[in-house]
Amino acid sequence: MNLHFEPRRPGYKLKLLAFQNQLFHHNNRQQNSFSKKMCLSKLMWSHSLSLAFLLYAWRSVLWELSNWKTIAARIVQFVVNLVGYILKLVVALIFHFIGDPITSTIRGIETVCITVEDFYTAVVEYTPIPELITIIMLVSAVLAIAEAAVPDSVESQPYLLTTAGIIGFAAVKGFISELYFWMLLVGLFGFARFVKKRDYVSSLLPVAAALTAVGEAWVRVLAMTSYMALAIVHHSKKPSKDIDEGEAAVTGEKVPIPLLCAALAIGVRVAAKWVAHRHSTWKIV
Repeated sequence: MNLHFEPRRPGYKLKLLAFQNQLFHHNNRQQNSFSKKMCLSKLMWSHSLSLAFLLYAWRSVLWELSNWKTIAARIVQFVVNLVGYILKLVVALIFHFIGDPITSTIRGIETVCITVEDFYTAVVEYTPIPELITIIMLVSAVLAIAEAAVPDSVESQPYLLTTAGIIGFAAVKGFISELYFWMLLVGLFGFARFVKKRDYVSSLLPVAAALTAVGEAWVRVLAMTSYMALAIVHHSKKPSKDIDEGEAAVTGEKVPIPLLCAALAIGVRVAAKWVAHRHSTWKIV
């Protein structure tokens, strides 16, 4: 018996290799599809979690926005409290270093305001209108006598007349004694006569005005009579040429400050009484 073996064809290997390649590609496609499915499932899971978180966060945002008024009020309150604390700290630092001068200044301003208020109250309630009118008339008469004798006697010494008015007011209120009152009047006369080199009529004008304003009845009569006699004597000794020049030089005269203050006090008192009367009448009506 003869055994005959046919040789294998070379295409057999090629077919085997092709089959293996097909099997390998098939397995790769299956693995790739499985991997894609796994990736998609993971991606969907992460997206779901993110979407759930976003929904919760958006819900919280909407809830916070619904309470925006309360939040804004709290923010404003916090800012105001913070500014208040800062201002308190600044004020504390300022008062720590310069507290005493500021306190003294405030007390001084308060004292001045209280003094002005008390003075106004005293003027409104206790101003003696008849006495002030008498003083204004008598002093105006003395000033007219002085101006008739020496035309520039009033305008040339406004400060001395104001000082004489202050001295008279202090004597009436009892701030200075009678001795100091006379000493100050003598000092005014000496200053006007020997320092300013004025004549006797101009030098004695502040003294005569003060005595006429605050003196007793006999003192007023004596002061006015003596001063008028002095003015007449001084005027009679002047040449007629000087008299004419003095009368021609007379212009607008300024009222002394004490007379203005007296007139202002009378006006304030009368105005206050009128306002009070009108207010009472309105309340009754």
